[in-house]
Amino acid sequence: MPVLLPPGKALTVRTAADAFLDSLINPDTIRNYGIAVGKIAEHLGEARPLAAVADDEIGGALELLWGSSAVNSWNARRGAVLSWTGWCAERGYDGPAVPAWAKRMPPPDSDTPVRSKMAIDRLMARRAVHLLLEKTLWRMLYVACARCEEILDVNIEELDLAGRRWPVKSKGAQPKVRRRGASRADYVLETVFWDAGTARLLSRLLKGRTRGPVFVTHRRAGPGKVLSARDVCPDTGLARLSYGQARVLLDQQTAHAGPGTGWDLHEYRHSSLTHLGEQGASELMLMAKSRHKKVENVRRYFKPSAEAIADLTSLLAPGDARR
Repeated sequence: MPVLLPPGKALTVRTAADAFLDSLINPDTIRNYGIAVGKIAEHLGEARPLAAVADDEIGGALELLWGSSAVNSWNARRGAVLSWTGWCAERGYDGPAVPAWAKRMPPPDSDTPVRSKMAIDRLMARRAVHLLLEKTLWRMLYVACARCEEILDVNIEELDLAGRRWPVKSKGAQPKVRRRGASRADYVLETVFWDAGTARLLSRLLKGRTRGPVFVTHRRAGPGKVLSARDVCPDTGLARLSYGQARVLLDQQTAHAGPGTGWDLHEYRHSSLTHLGEQGASELMLMAKSRHKKVENVRRYFKPSAEAIADLTSLLAPGDARR
């Protein structure tokens, strides 16, 4: 049953915050927005009338709480508070707005290293049998240009093996239904693709399995670990490979100065975008491949190598075409 809120000036900061958070659907959004809106409400005074709060108080609270935080943290907290004040305004509640001087900060350039195609090919060409799991995951990360969590979440029955594609629940996926606790099938899914080389590795990895997670660990889950039925292979009892486990496997093969000094899983996605850009892929095609919604998000991943820039510079050399 919907909560009836008092009109206008009778609405308190806490009541407005609770009503806004209760209107959200995605559990991750509720958790992240709850941190920002909850702390702002506590700082402003939860029992105060919302209409008595000035715009500059909102800006001052943001500066005090997250002014010295990283750029991404500031933008996330500011965005949550902006959504809250905008929600209140849309419903006709008297209240403050985020002031113009509390601006969104431009995101910093990504410092994720770009691995050369030769280094990636060399790593995936290793012949050790026990690397089949890792090699299949690494190649799929690179050619699909997908986030690691998206790939690890896929089950065998969801694969289109003939079409070399599968649906994933992307970051920020929109729900099909307005309810909390929605399952993966309740979200709008997007399609990613793999190549013939990945298909050959995948067929060896699955070994006739037709159900359960594509990527599983080498052992059964311990008795104290509770997993959903979707995260366990019904034929072997092996559990789904987690992000942390996949990160450790990659670090073991690439560390050069002890544990923790190897590659990061995100470097495959970063590198594939850069390599596609160096080969002339347009921004629109890069967005379609990576499923980014904003051009600036693609641009900050694309960092051409020094060799690519040198080759581009050579095109401007006078008279080269006639020599």
